[in-house]
Amino acid sequence: MYKNILDIKGLKVGQAQDYEALTGCTVVICEEGATCGVDVRGSAPGTRETDLLDPINMIQKVHAVVLSGGSAFGLESTCGVSRYLEERKIGFDVGVTKVPIVVGAVLFDLGVGNPKVRPDIKMGYDACKSASDKILNQGNYGAGCGATVGKIRGMDYAMKGGVGSYSIKLDNGLVVSALVAVNALGDIYEDGKVIAGVLDDTKTKNLSTYEILKQGTCDGGFSIDNTTIGIVATNAKLTKSECKKVSQMAHNGYAKAIFPVHTPHDGDTIFTLATGEIESDVTLLGSLATEVMQKSILNAIKNAESIGKIVSYKNMLNK
Repeated sequence: MYKNILDIKGLKVGQAQDYEALTGCTVVICEEGATCGVDVRGSAPGTRETDLLDPINMIQKVHAVVLSGGSAFGLESTCGVSRYLEERKIGFDVGVTKVPIVVGAVLFDLGVGNPKVRPDIKMGYDACKSASDKILNQGNYGAGCGATVGKIRGMDYAMKGGVGSYSIKLDNGLVVSALVAVNALGDIYEDGKVIAGVLDDTKTKNLSTYEILKQGTCDGGFSIDNTTIGIVATNAKLTKSECKKVSQMAHNGYAKAIFPVHTPHDGDTIFTLATGEIESDVTLLGSLATEVMQKSILNAIKNAESIGKIVSYKNMLNK
């Protein structure tokens, strides 16, 4: 087993990125369709087709979920995913064609690399072309390419975020996985300790975003370069309402690993995909989703590499 989202049969993950402009996109494709729900907790979201996921609305399954950099501009990448899927006759049959149901969310990375270069139709299409059910790169890939964390003092004292994944399989065959692009205003915690986040003046030691907030010493101002976006995936049988509930519970994984989280300066969003193989209890699924999301966040941070003046967890360990 892969110990990541590829443990879910029927899913493929594709990623494309521009290492000069420092932005990219990640797509999870389910060619047969998967039931989907979403929960948005941050106050600055950028999303596509989330209204469609309301349980009262007609469409029951989606064919791809896109996580992208580029802020609202990055939503263009979802059109490249739609084009790729339509060419392969994957989507909701409307008679004259098949319309791919593609949902997505974006994070803000325009302040990291070249703000004039964003994930576009071509990058979304290229991400699909690279999609694999066997290989998943973590760290500075896809939507994690320009991701950063700990920005309360501005980008000069932030650290590198990234994309990460983790998976749990139970003895009865139930699998719950997560994939996340970590780009938070807040700090990243493991076992109660900050492992990545806002740096001191020497850039060799982590401070506490929370303490800086309490002291009223936000000398860098509130950065808008934020938003953590993620996907929970399971082989369980779920309705759209149940998928939304799992997404809600999975936000606890954000809260266990990121603080502060769900701020007015983050657009934190989680989608849940269910491929419908195994009966399961939603309370169990939501609890597992919390764990895999927390560990996916930590994997994103631990696999990230430094870019320019933005230091990574790996490099901090070497100091």
